[in-house]
Amino acid sequence: MYALCIGFFMTLLDTTIVNVALPSMITDLNASLNDVIWVVSAYLLAFAVPLLLTGRLGDRYGPKRLYGIGLVLFIGASLACGLSTTADALIAARVFQGLGAAAMTPQTMAFITHLFPPVKRGAALGMWGSVAGLATVSGPLLGGVLVTHLGWEWIFFVNLPIGVLAVVLLFLWVPDLRPDRAPKFDVLGVVLCCLGLGLLVFGIQNGEHYQWGRVAGFITIAEIIAAGVLFLALFVLWQASARNSEPLMPLRIFRNRNFSLGNVANISIGIAVTGVFVPLALFLQTVPKLSPLMTGLVTAPASLMSGVVAIFAGRLSNRADAKYLPITGFALMALGIVAMTFLLGTASQNDGAQWVLLPSMVALGIGMGLVFSPLTNISTRTLDRSLLGAGSGIYNTSRQFGNVLGSAVTAAVLQVVLAATGDFTSAVRATFYLLLGVLAAGIAAAFAFHRVAAPAVTDSARASDPGLPVTRPS
Repeated sequence: MYALCIGFFMTLLDTTIVNVALPSMITDLNASLNDVIWVVSAYLLAFAVPLLLTGRLGDRYGPKRLYGIGLVLFIGASLACGLSTTADALIAARVFQGLGAAAMTPQTMAFITHLFPPVKRGAALGMWGSVAGLATVSGPLLGGVLVTHLGWEWIFFVNLPIGVLAVVLLFLWVPDLRPDRAPKFDVLGVVLCCLGLGLLVFGIQNGEHYQWGRVAGFITIAEIIAAGVLFLALFVLWQASARNSEPLMPLRIFRNRNFSLGNVANISIGIAVTGVFVPLALFLQTVPKLSPLMTGLVTAPASLMSGVVAIFAGRLSNRADAKYLPITGFALMALGIVAMTFLLGTASQNDGAQWVLLPSMVALGIGMGLVFSPLTNISTRTLDRSLLGAGSGIYNTSRQFGNVLGSAVTAAVLQVVLAATGDFTSAVRATFYLLLGVLAAGIAAAFAFHRVAAPAVTDSARASDPGLPVTRPS
């Protein structure tokens, strides 16, 4: 578990560590705001799109093998990122980094579901969620230290020693699980899904850049977005088709109410996390003109609280009333964002005023810790075992799709409001208002979860862990 968490931490760290480096990249690479937002989005998009496929590849060739391939690709791409001298080269390297992360991530959940019985899965997911929460929001702090003292390139070079350690531990500690059968590949499903997501995100993020008009020749932003929606609709129809003997995303899995609602909430948390920290990092370095290190320190309390709370929240997520954990978490995140929205003006006024945001960061971090691992456990606990591989891929895809949408929508709103007002503070506030609606959708989905009885503790499970509570099957 520890060996897998190192690589998993690294992949999620790279979703946010670049945030504090964006202003430095604009200067050093002579890049535009849209260019550096694509440094974020290219990784997130390449991470999100193949997840359904890589989950199935793990089922076919074994999760350890896929994890190892992804890890090596991720390390090589990190080196290429650090050596990039243009924005285009950096964006291209980030695509390969995202592909490596996509090969690794579904395998971590696959190992958890295969190696841990239901009664112990909450604790394992607590650690997994703690790593996810800690990595997602600790990136700005580590990135701030590296950018301030060494340069933006080192936010990528730091992956090299971590990655080598992860490779060594993978081969020493992680068992080589082999599948019972080799599933077929839904090639058409992969193509439709990739085209749909790629076109949709490109259209949303680059709309303002092209004044929501023509991109090339007769092709417009509206047509690109419409084409993305069409390809995604065709993807869903193909998954439901009787001619598709082994779909990439078996739609019968969505008959499970908690899994379906969990993916809605998962998209919400993905949008919210990216939608908060990308504009906040830009705001802190643009308006009060904080250094990358100080920017990381302002967001550090969210990192600390999220990582600590997720451990305990995971252990509590086996309870029958566990849905109140993500409900509370979403509410605290909304409270933190509301407070930040009103305090942005104060934070920009004078030296040290940005520390008024700290209580908001604490609320945000506690909320994230209460959402990450409980949401995963509630969503996947009642899935049929034959659908665990597909469920892992779909669940990871929904969160990364949320991250991609958060990045794209953030870029669009920032550019639109900046073009209209020229005021960066107003632009950031506008993105935060949008996130409140997203979090409301997450709360509604969590409220609608079915109550599920806590898993029974078997004698063998209690023998290996005497601290487990006494429960009986209902």
